[in-house]
Parts: sequence; C-alpha cells; structure tokens
Amino acid sequence: MIEWSTNVESADCLSADKLRKRQDERLRATVQHAVQNVPLYRERFQACGVAPESVSGIEDLPRLPFLFKSDYREQSPYGLFATPLQQVVRLHSSSGTTGMPTVVGYTQNDIDLWTSVMERTLRLCGVTPSDVVQVAFGYGLFTGGLGVHYGAESLGATVIPVSGGQSDRQIQLLRDLNVTTICCTPSYFLHLLERADDLGINLRELPLQTGIFGAEPWSEPMRQRIEDAAGIRAYDIYGLSEIIGPGVASACEEQDGLHVFEDHFFPEIVDPDSGDPLPVGEEGELVLTTLSREAVPAIRYRTGDITALISDPCPCGRTTTRIRRVTHRCDDMLIVRGVNIYPAQIEDVLLSSECVSPHYEIHLTRDRSLDQIQVRVEIDRDDLGNTDQVCDQLAKRLHQVMGIKATITLAESMTLARSEGKARRVFDRRCEEQV
Repeated sequence: MIEWSTNVESADCLSADKLRKRQDERLRATVQHAVQNVPLYRERFQACGVAPESVSGIEDLPRLPFLFKSDYREQSPYGLFATPLQQVVRLHSSSGTTGMPTVVGYTQNDIDLWTSVMERTLRLCGVTPSDVVQVAFGYGLFTGGLGVHYGAESLGATVIPVSGGQSDRQIQLLRDLNVTTICCTPSYFLHLLERADDLGINLRELPLQTGIFGAEPWSEPMRQRIEDAAGIRAYDIYGLSEIIGPGVASACEEQDGLHVFEDHFFPEIVDPDSGDPLPVGEEGELVLTTLSREAVPAIRYRTGDITALISDPCPCGRTTTRIRRVTHRCDDMLIVRGVNIYPAQIEDVLLSSECVSPHYEIHLTRDRSLDQIQVRVEIDRDDLGNTDQVCDQLAKRLHQVMGIKATITLAESMTLARSEGKARRVFDRRCEEQV
C-alpha cells in the first residue's frame, strides 16, 4: 500500500521542499511496487540497466523507461495490473483499435485517491458545499461521470447524476433544480446553449454560475464564447484513464493554465520525437508518472498530449506546477464529443464488409456546436442492392465500436482521392466553425 494523505485543504500549497520530499518517497514506493508486480516493468528496467533500489527520487526519472498507450492494449486486460484482481474494486475501459479494450483498474485506495483529487479539482473551480452540481459527463465505463460525482459528493455539494444526452431534460433540470454548476464537454454545453434558446430559455437568467469542462480539447476563444453566452465562469479540467481519469489537473479562478496535482501525478515535458526532456516553458509531449496509484501504476506514461510547463507563480497562491491548456496531440487520435476514436477503429469496421472498398474518408464538422462525424466510403460491388441498408448496418456497427453515431455515405468507385504517399483519411473542419 502506498501511503498518502487525504488532506485536500493544504495539498495544493506545499512548500517546494516538502513537496519534493513527498514526491521522492512516493516515487521510490511506486517503482518498487511496479517492478516487483508487473513483468513489463521488470523487463523494461532490466533492459535499461536500472535497479529499482537505485531510484532515489524525481531526479532519476529521465533514466527510467517510458510507458506507451500501445502497452495498455498489448497487455490488456490485466497485464499491467500490480495488484491481484481480488483487490480491484472497479474496472473502467475504453475501446481499443483492434477489438480488445484498454482496461484500467482501481483498488479502494485508488478510488479514495480519485475522490480526493476530484474534490481538489472542484475546489479549484470555486465549487462549495452549497452548490448544486449537474454531472452531464457520461457514466459507466467512461471515467468522467463517476469521477466528478465522487469529488462533488466528497466536497459536500448536491449532485444530480443525469449523465450525457437528453438535452431537453438537461435544460429542464438546470432550470427546475436551481443548478449552480454543470460538468460536461464544452461542445455539448454549446449545444445545450443553442437548444435552450430554441426552447425560449435564457441560461443567463438561471442560477447557473460555473461550468467545468473537459474530455476534449477546447480553445480559449471557445471558453470566452461560453462565458459570454451563458454568463458563467468556464473551467478547463484534464485527465486520462491511464493515470486516474479526470482529476490530474485543473484550472483555478485565475484561468491561466492548469494546476497539476503533482503530489500524486508528476509531469514532464519531452521532445515527441526523441523523448529527451525539454526545459520549462518549451512545448512538447506531456509525460506523467503516478506516485500513489496501486492497481495500475504508470511510470513515465507518454500521453501524446502537447503542452508546456508554466514556471511563473500563480496569483491564486497555490504552489503546484501548471501546464498550458492542451489543444492538440502528437498522434492520430480523434476526440469526438469527449470520446477517443482512432481511424483504425473505423477502418476495421469498413473492411469487415464485402460491400465497400478500403478507400474512405473521415469528415469531422460541427453542427450547432455539436461534433458530427461522417464516413465516406467507396462502393466495392456493382450488385450492391439496397444501399440504405448497407449504410444503416455500417452505422450501427460503428456506433457499437465507438459509442457515438456516425453518418455513412457511399461513393462511386474511384471517386475518392488517391495518394502516392500517405493517404489523407481525416478531414477535421471543426476549428473552421469555432470562434
């Protein structure tokens, strides 16, 4: 068991010396725990010539091996677990690119840790025990809904666990239950704004004061648009299931970067190509190490997210390191309505059909601020028959794989562009429709 405190009041304001001492102690325990119980870590450390007992603290991180997203897929479901399954009280997963989902687990201590960092997240966003919090992130295998839910309850706020979707119902709850805080993806909240307008409801006239948004990249102009339209303060939160879920970092009232809860998650910035550490302030790939996670510890996990560390002290008085807003990634992952999607997932579904060819395009747009995904694929048979039925079948299978709906459009043979080099599959025009 990795020891840590649940004192959420003081953890964000530790002195540099006290914070580093805590990080060093927890890193040593995490390395010992991971290498002893996870064969992959044992093999990687041996290959690097690093003995676990030689790791004294954070300054040793650059000589430790990286962990990659592919490791989670290849080791799925339980290869990266450092505790027996009997000690795991919760499993979450996301769809993988080749059938087997990426699975992460939580011991009871991990659930307590998640609850603690989510309470800290909500406090940073100004939420108090007197607030009414509507959680419109999805519940279930997606970590967003339950993570926010636990943090809000731990804080003592009143929680409405509505989950995602049912937009008219969401707006009714906002109005009838005097909601003061809503938590969802920013694009979905923009959709709620427009739907409320259709229903003749002005969100600026409601008690709503705070929006906590995450699970997808969003720009500073979008934040300003949301705040102006709804009359609220909009806060950016960051997390990923491989680390804990939401609760890794959060904006504060200054809204200048996101505070990383670095007593539990240590951030590094590395060159995306070489993996070499980059200096503070230089943009690169975010690498995270869990310092308190039991079931699935992550040592130097390559997140694929591009950001930079902020060195200037935050006027809010908190001493934790901040990162800039994450707006893009260094890989090909698409985030649509808060769901992680890979083109390979779509390709697998298309290639499983005898009716269409391997030539396809993925078009991402926004309709009334809600992400839309359209897949255009060429017909591969002259005797196709009922094209509407083919489109419906492919759309249903994509929905099962991705968890969100996509529109399928069949194109005549040889009508989609070819390439002599790398094929361009993704056409993302969502930014063209943002402020």
